[in-house]
Amino acid sequence: MTNGQKTILGCSVVSYLLVLYSFFRFDLWMILLFFILHSLVLLTLAFLFWKNNLEDNDLIELQAKYQKIAADSENAAEALKGKLDEQTRLCEKKEQELVSANLRIRALNEELSGVRASADDAKAALAEAGAADAYEAFLPPADPNEDPGETIDIIQIAKDTINELSGFAKKVNLSIVLSAPDNTMLVKASRGRLRILFRNIIDNSIKYMNRSGSLQITISSIGDDIFIVLKDNGNGLSEHETKHIFELNYQGTNRVSGNGLGLTQAKAIVDYYGGSIYAKSTIGRGMGIYIQLPTT
Repeated sequence: MTNGQKTILGCSVVSYLLVLYSFFRFDLWMILLFFILHSLVLLTLAFLFWKNNLEDNDLIELQAKYQKIAADSENAAEALKGKLDEQTRLCEKKEQELVSANLRIRALNEELSGVRASADDAKAALAEAGAADAYEAFLPPADPNEDPGETIDIIQIAKDTINELSGFAKKVNLSIVLSAPDNTMLVKASRGRLRILFRNIIDNSIKYMNRSGSLQITISSIGDDIFIVLKDNGNGLSEHETKHIFELNYQGTNRVSGNGLGLTQAKAIVDYYGGSIYAKSTIGRGMGIYIQLPTT
């Protein structure tokens, strides 16, 4: 009870005693006056109690709101802590992946260093052994299941290789077109080696085109020889660089990733079957590879 309520309660008691006193005096006007005064005091007291109760209710409501805000804040803090923990775990995972990636890159660099060292050794052997013997060293082995005396359809070999590399060509917007006067042309050679021959030259165009374009492959026969022309419309090379493209590890000014073995291996295959291969190119006008193979 507040001090004001205590004061009004005291006044109420006094006014009640005055009402009793006026009854004993039998004075009607005094009774009426003190009764009205006592009633006003009681009303004032009731108002104070009501106001205090209202303030208590407001306080209770305010406390409830505060408790709700505190609970919401705690829940939000827990949710934020959960997200922070999740982000921390993700960061730790990414850090582990980065460490693993760095280890893989280091391993690949070491492997690449080994490949380059092997290529340098092979190139040195090329200079020492002489061109014919050295190119023969890069000849891919024939499939032991193949018949050395078998004749195969070189047109079908070219088609199969084009289909094999079509997905890679599509990625760089390179269209490959094959044309031949006949549906079948037979040659005595290893199926696997001829596929490698086409694959290496087509893959070379895919890597070095450096723009969308086309690769035209023409296969024809004259007498006992088959002639193959693979001509793209890429950036091409200078005449000086074109002379060296069949050398091991040579990639010219438009160098891209790779070991430079593709065209060296292609020359080894053509030389093994008694044919000839040469390149012709002009800067800005593409590269042409010209191959002659005997049919027997």
